[in-house]
Amino acid sequence: MLALSLSSPALWADEWPPLPKQGFISGRAAQVADVESGDAVFVAAVDGQVIGRPMAVRIPQYVTVKGPPRVKGVLVQAEEAQGVAMYGILTSDGQSLVALSSDVELLGTRRPK
Repeated sequence: MLALSLSSPALWADEWPPLPKQGFISGRAAQVADVESGDAVFVAAVDGQVIGRPMAVRIPQYVTVKGPPRVKGVLVQAEEAQGVAMYGILTSDGQSLVALSSDVELLGTRRPK
């Protein structure tokens, strides 16, 4: 069984913030300590063993999650586990969500208008 540790989703405000300079995971799988420190949104684990693998996606970057309602956010984590591609996303009010990659539109590193 795949277990994910995460917090609940929230809607974004109208304005896009600058991309963070820290507080994200890139090039490796997240560990429990990363979630606890706020550097990751989830840990992909089975029986306490981390099974997530980093995906080749630019992090951080702006994203939207398909709705309704459409959720705007910043991608801070991208991992694959057991054939499932997942993104960790932060919303403007500091909440986080996990979404399947198929439900997310990657917008790049330029602030959307």
